[in-house]
Amino acid sequence: MKTKAAVLLEAGKPFEIMELDLDGPGPGEVLIKYTAAGLCHSDLHLTDGDLPPRYPIVGGHEGSGIIEEVGPGVTKVKPGDHVVCSFIPNCGTCRYCATGRQNLCDMGATILEGSMPDGSFRFRSGGTEFGAMCMLGTFSERATISQHSVVKVDDWLPLETAVLVGCGVPSGWGTAVYAGGVRAGDIVVVYGIGGLGINAVQGAVQAGARYVVVVDPLAFKRETALKFGATHAFATAEEAAVKVNELSWGQGADQALVLVGTVDEEVIAAATAVIGKGGTVVITG
Repeated sequence: MKTKAAVLLEAGKPFEIMELDLDGPGPGEVLIKYTAAGLCHSDLHLTDGDLPPRYPIVGGHEGSGIIEEVGPGVTKVKPGDHVVCSFIPNCGTCRYCATGRQNLCDMGATILEGSMPDGSFRFRSGGTEFGAMCMLGTFSERATISQHSVVKVDDWLPLETAVLVGCGVPSGWGTAVYAGGVRAGDIVVVYGIGGLGINAVQGAVQAGARYVVVVDPLAFKRETALKFGATHAFATAEEAAVKVNELSWGQGADQALVLVGTVDEEVIAAATAVIGKGGTVVITG
């Protein structure tokens, strides 16, 4: 079948809209019609070469849609199901999945290669095989992906909203709740209030943090963070450090969560300096 997709042919070039040939689903695979796709900073890293994939590649790794066809052996979903995609597929049975570390599943080894785990591709044009970012390629009308890359959701959920759960929400939330281990009564500092940072704020609030201090140069993002539960917001790390010292009676923060688009030494130094004894710095990128 044919599908239109936004494709990167090489680093430093913008996405191009192309018509590609798409193979139907094989064993364990599904054909999805995407209804929504999120634009994540990781997609932009592909364009500038900071996160070099195998080119050419269909962009997009946040996606939601409706299953149109399933291949042999598919048990997770059926045609007509509404799904949200996972940017790292997970088999559910390997040593990592079985111990709650699905993000380390070996099925995700080819997410930048853009191929299926066996090295084959589903997009092609004129004899050239096109990869799919994170084995998804959500910047396409349709894609053939692994059943382990989709999670069924209730039909009443708006897919244009649910799509965010595919990457930004769990990455930010997990930074606070899982990697950061935020507990009730903690003092948390979040650097960078973008798509991930705002969800780190929500995660820290839900985990019971006493104070959630955010740092971002943009006033709109600081104001939004306060609406989502942050207790204090500052434009600079220096201002935040002064407040944390006051709030903690000189003991420092329990967690410093770095979620800026491009991490530099100054941000890492500030995060390391703001925590107290036994504190944790998490750099998500």
